[in-house]
Amino acid sequence: MSAFVVAACSTTKVIPQGQSRLKANRIIVENSKDYLSSDLQPYLKQKPNTSFIFGWNPFLNIYNWSNGKGKGWDKFVQKLGQAPVIFDSTLVASSKTNMYNHLVYDGYYNSSIRDSIVTKRKKSTVYYKVKLGRQYVIDSISYSIADPKLAGFIYADTVNSLLHNNDILSENRLEQESGRVEEYLRNNGYYGFSKNYFFFEADTLSGDGKASLNVTVADYTRNELAKNGRPHRQFTFGDVYIRPMRSNFQNRIQMAQIGDSLGRSEFARRVQGLRTLDTSYYRGTYIIHNGKPLLRKSVLARMNTIKKGELYNEQSVANTYRRFSNIGVFGSVNVQLEESDSSTVKTNIQLTASALQGYKLNLEASTNSSGLFGIAPTLSYYHKNIFRGGELFTLSFMGDFQFKLNEDVRSTEFGVSSSLSIPNFLLLPNRLFHSVLMPKTEVAVSYNYQDRPEYIRNIISASYGYSWNTRNNRMFFKINPVQVNIVKLTNLSESFYESLKDPFLKNSYQNHFDFGLGASLYYTTDASPDPKKSYFYLRWQNDIAGNLLSLFNKAFSQNEQGERLIWGSPYSQYYRGEITAVYTWKFGKTNRQALASRLLVGAGTGYGNSIQLPFEKLFWAGGAYSLRAWQARTVGPGHAPEDTTFSIPNQTGDIRLEANLEYRFPLFWSFDGAVFVDAGNVWNVRRSYSEADKEEISSAAEQAGVFKFNTFYKHIAADWGIGLRLNLGFALLRLDWGMKIYDPPTDLWMGPGSWFKKGNYGIQFGVGYPF
Repeated sequence: MSAFVVAACSTTKVIPQGQSRLKANRIIVENSKDYLSSDLQPYLKQKPNTSFIFGWNPFLNIYNWSNGKGKGWDKFVQKLGQAPVIFDSTLVASSKTNMYNHLVYDGYYNSSIRDSIVTKRKKSTVYYKVKLGRQYVIDSISYSIADPKLAGFIYADTVNSLLHNNDILSENRLEQESGRVEEYLRNNGYYGFSKNYFFFEADTLSGDGKASLNVTVADYTRNELAKNGRPHRQFTFGDVYIRPMRSNFQNRIQMAQIGDSLGRSEFARRVQGLRTLDTSYYRGTYIIHNGKPLLRKSVLARMNTIKKGELYNEQSVANTYRRFSNIGVFGSVNVQLEESDSSTVKTNIQLTASALQGYKLNLEASTNSSGLFGIAPTLSYYHKNIFRGGELFTLSFMGDFQFKLNEDVRSTEFGVSSSLSIPNFLLLPNRLFHSVLMPKTEVAVSYNYQDRPEYIRNIISASYGYSWNTRNNRMFFKINPVQVNIVKLTNLSESFYESLKDPFLKNSYQNHFDFGLGASLYYTTDASPDPKKSYFYLRWQNDIAGNLLSLFNKAFSQNEQGERLIWGSPYSQYYRGEITAVYTWKFGKTNRQALASRLLVGAGTGYGNSIQLPFEKLFWAGGAYSLRAWQARTVGPGHAPEDTTFSIPNQTGDIRLEANLEYRFPLFWSFDGAVFVDAGNVWNVRRSYSEADKEEISSAAEQAGVFKFNTFYKHIAADWGIGLRLNLGFALLRLDWGMKIYDPPTDLWMGPGSWFKKGNYGIQFGVGYPF
């Protein structure tokens, strides 16, 4: 038995005799406590296996479960696990060279690096002892620029220079400064200018640790001789050409200059003799593609920020590329620049049309051990160019059905929504359009019908807003200055309504009218649909309603509760915010393994004309994208028991906290596996009840759902589970089995003997990752 345990825990079993696993690299900076040794880690030629907690990597152990026969079992554990890094002593010297060169780059000259290797039980640790070399302080800065016009630009911008007296002299800082000036000049007409025209000379012969720095901007590059020098020239933008192309058309031809049109006969003459015929050209006010109007020329002109006659600006080129890429009509965009003469740059923009229409199907399903089933399908149609101006139109139909097979208990929800995204800022000044990247105006309307045993609810919603993103495609903004919701309840069960003793909860079940605004911010380190490397994103959303209407309270009538009414219904006044942070760490061969984590915090409250958040704005937890051992809306609030006044659970709260951790790994073919842990809950804020209401309400039940800073952590629901994913390329199908670890209402921690009992697990089906 002990031999089996040792073998199972080994990380060196598969390593041949005479070799060892690289356990760690230890970098010790002997003469400085301020210099971070971690700054030198990237320059090591060989690195050990990654680790998770306290230096432990379970996948390294799994790989060593191999029995050495090379058959099915070995292939399975080797694919699931992680191969040990075999120590290569020949890479130590090159690692030292890399670190030495980086220290010089950082401004440490004549540093020394010593190494030693310690090997025990087939595990090697390499120690690098670093003694930092001398640094020099910039004492004076002078410039040598032969071109007087260029000198004027550079001198005028020295206020933004990264080089200052008393700074440490380093190649790193010099490289940053030359790159900064390159960008500055290329945005001021100097097409083709590069940092390779910079030459730096530092005089350190004074011996006092100071350096006199001379910055030369020559008319030849570092890779050329002085005799190859040529004057620096400022350029303006010349003609701008649009070339709508077919993706399989390799012999690209010039189509038409913006503002001109090209007739069919002329088009045919130009392509005569070519094997593949491109059927895109201009006619009237449209681009014609495959015989049909594709896009208005005015839209192309608006997307284009490159203007003939203006000074060359590299940022305008980048913005134009991003705008054409993000409009959605083109599958690929290629912007080519070419000197047409000594002072102008011709621009060729090649556009390849993409598929404009399509459908999307999403399906979410769940069940639990109590026999409650849930199915939520969504079918969407989209058109990326509905009015030939790059407008994105979507039409979606959704359903949400919950039921028990052997009982007359069911809930039905239908919804239809439509939206139109226009690549322009409507009703706003034109100057705002040119100051942001990919501006859009978005209009949306929806209708939702809910039929539950207790009531029927109808919701009509509409919104109008603007969205845009930053130049680096990392920050995305959306503002809805207008958001409207009209909520009407019918067939409200009198017995159900009377059973609601809590006046705050009763307030949620009434007709109401919302008028407010919303905003969201999304930041990501990788905006691609399927990031190949580790990435992080942060999403912040908030809604605020009723403040504008409250200015006209005196004009509105009141009901018995003192609420102001619009069209016979109270208007809602509230704030609701939610922040989600997700980090996904990818590793392993081809980065197919991942450790994904999420933290979610949300809170809201009613005020003024509302004592409570509207029911549709309350938070809930559980389901395929939340706590997966519970079905949607079956968790919380706090450790309160399930509210039996609902035939189908409908647990909600004013606050939501949730954290998730999921390990994803490849299995075989297109199947991936997952192991996950979820934790979280919803809570209510503390409420002030009248004496009469206190007599009707169970104090224990009310307190069980209230968020308290000193006790909320005791009532966090937790589960763990396993999952199977089928990656079809165009969609990822997901099946998760979640098992409860801690259930707040029962205050029970559950072990393996309880995971398969009724009420203690949930099965979830979804499309896409949960976060």
